[in-house]
This record gives sequence, structure tokens and C-alpha cells, in this order.
Amino acid sequence: MLRFESDLGPLWSIVLAGGQGVRLRRLVRRIHGEERPKQFASVTSGRSLLRETLDRVAMLAPCDRTVIVTKADHARYLLEERGGRRMPHVLEQPADRGTAAGVLLPARWVRARDPEAIVAVFPSDHLVVETGRFMAHVAEVAAAVRANPDWVVLLGARADRAETEYGWIEAGRAFGRTSAGPISAVTCFREKPGPAEAEALLAEGCLWNTFVIVAKAGRLVDLGERHVPELSARLAPLDRFFGTEHERWALGQAYALAPSANFSTDVLERGQAELMVSHMPALKWCDLGTPRRVFQMVRELDLRPPWVGAFGVRREQRIPA
Repeated sequence: MLRFESDLGPLWSIVLAGGQGVRLRRLVRRIHGEERPKQFASVTSGRSLLRETLDRVAMLAPCDRTVIVTKADHARYLLEERGGRRMPHVLEQPADRGTAAGVLLPARWVRARDPEAIVAVFPSDHLVVETGRFMAHVAEVAAAVRANPDWVVLLGARADRAETEYGWIEAGRAFGRTSAGPISAVTCFREKPGPAEAEALLAEGCLWNTFVIVAKAGRLVDLGERHVPELSARLAPLDRFFGTEHERWALGQAYALAPSANFSTDVLERGQAELMVSHMPALKWCDLGTPRRVFQMVRELDLRPPWVGAFGVRREQRIPA
């Protein structure tokens, strides 16, 4: 397996696996014969989306510096995922408090162990082709963050269509560079634009927001404290309990009254003046958030997950809604 860690020093990875995958629920039910969160489903191969993500992440950070953030009621799926393999540390959220808590909780957990840690945050529902190039790019971005510790860098995918269900990023002045292109200041976010605006953003060369983030753990915590202070105030006391026998109790106390918040709209959009975006290499990336995208990728890439034969997916078949 390719490994990039030696090029940039110790790095932590955070894998986001706490969502419910509501929009893929019917497809997942047909694949597995039961309802389960999509990250625990074998959607594009014989491996779950979470396992595909962990296999990618292993190119960058070892198991003992990888954290999976999930929900307590996902425990049986994680047990199934574990099998006989060694698994990263799992942070179980007692309740769903939105994506902001999903990012800020593990950021605080990592910072408590390594105050200078750089983290790469990965959603667990992405399809990435040419994984080696993708992870090599993340490694380059991490090296740039190590040299510029105030940077919070989003990975921006090169758009090839006027997608209305993605967030878009307008890049401004370049302050750094990787082998794939510039690392630029973020000028503006556009979350799920209408068709006409999406066409204009595509024409302007704007990027899709992949929600892959590279930054010092402490910088993510700082962003949270500024832009979602009520949520951060509930999470802050956890710093004293991480790694102790009272951690589970403290998590229950913190989440009981914690407000819900969205990391994209409540943190990234409010703090966009502090953000950078890195232009990813020209490779195939997709957020598998809807059945339409799943079927599109299965056909376009000629994938053969076990369920394809049973569904009778053909290249000319109409993509389900």
C-alpha cells in the first residue's frame, strides 16, 4: 500500500460516519434487505463505503491516529465492520447534533492528545477513483498547512457539470501551490444553487466543495468557538474527560442540551474569510448522496458491485430518482 506519512510527519485523520443517509435509504434497503446508514452499505463495491474510506485513509495515517466519529446506535454496524481487523478509535455521539458537532468533537479529542496535531477530515460517503493521486494531494495540502499553521484548507473538486446538489467554492488570490494547482483564498460559498446559477458557477471555473478539510485540530476548534459558540460551550468541558472512565457520561451530559448546527452553513460560510481552497487533481470524485449519483457512477465507471446483477442496471437504463 502506498504511504505518504514520511513526507509530512505525523498526521491525524478524522472519518465522519455519523449520518443516517436518508436519501439513499430505499436503495440501501434493496441492497442489504434492511435499513442501515449508507456508510455501512456496500454501494459501489463489495466493501462498505466506510471500509473504502478507511482503506484510503490508511495511506496517510496509521490506525492509532485515525478517529471514526459515529453515533451510539450505529454500534452493531461497526461491530460487523470490525470483523477480525484492527479498527481506529471510535467516538460515539449519544445523539445527532448536526455536522458541526461531528467535526468539532473529534477535533477536540485529537487536540487533547496532540495540541499541535494536523488533521484531515474525510466524509465516509465518497467515491474516489485514483485513490493514490487523491491521497498524495491530501499529503501535499497537509505539508502546506504544516508550513502555514493558520490555514484551514478545503479540497475543491474540478466541476464538470452544473450540479445543483453540491456546494460550490469561488477561489480568489493564490497563496500557495501543490503539484495539482493553487491553494487560494475562498472568495465565496454557494450552497446548492439553482440551475442557472450552477451554470454560471461552472462557466466561472468554480469548484465543488468536497468537505475534505485539512487544518490544525486547534484551528477547527477555534472556528467552532467563534461561529457556533453555544455548541462549543457544551463540548468544551469534554476536554477534561477524554480518555477517562467518565468520558461516556460526559458525552451524554454535553449532548443532552447541545444545539444542532451545520458545519458548512454555520461554520464554514460564516468563517469563509479565514478559509483556503486547494484545487484537486483532475480525477473522478463523487459524493454518493443520492440514488441518481450512485447509478450514474456505476454506469459511467462500469462498476460491478454485487447488487448490480440483481438490479439489472444497464448503460442505457434510465437513472432512478
